[in-house]
Amino acid sequence: MFFRICSVVIVGWLVLGGPVRAQPRSLIKPTDPRGEFVRQCAARMVGRWEHPESVCGCLHDYAAAAVEDTDLRSALLRGISETGVPTIETEWVPPAKRSEIGATFTKVAKPTLQCMFEPLK
Repeated sequence: MFFRICSVVIVGWLVLGGPVRAQPRSLIKPTDPRGEFVRQCAARMVGRWEHPESVCGCLHDYAAAAVEDTDLRSALLRGISETGVPTIETEWVPPAKRSEIGATFTKVAKPTLQCMFEPLK
């Protein structure tokens, strides 16, 4: 009798416990921030550009990469993904860094124009 109970418990643990432990690993997918950005951005650029994915990928890789400050870069990426054009709302940037918004646009102007008018296809 004791042997049967132990066998049932062990089999139940293997049947129910195995997949429960394996399930979270199979459900958790590493996020791809660049891919998500391109997906959101391209949806805003469809109809404006022949290759919106190329333009968005270029904006992510070159224009936004030119911005060293993490807060300003995040705000710029948010603006591009939400509007399809380089935009930074002042509320997205900490007050101490708001004076740097103009310089950020100056820094990304050339790579942005290159991305929009000379994208890699």
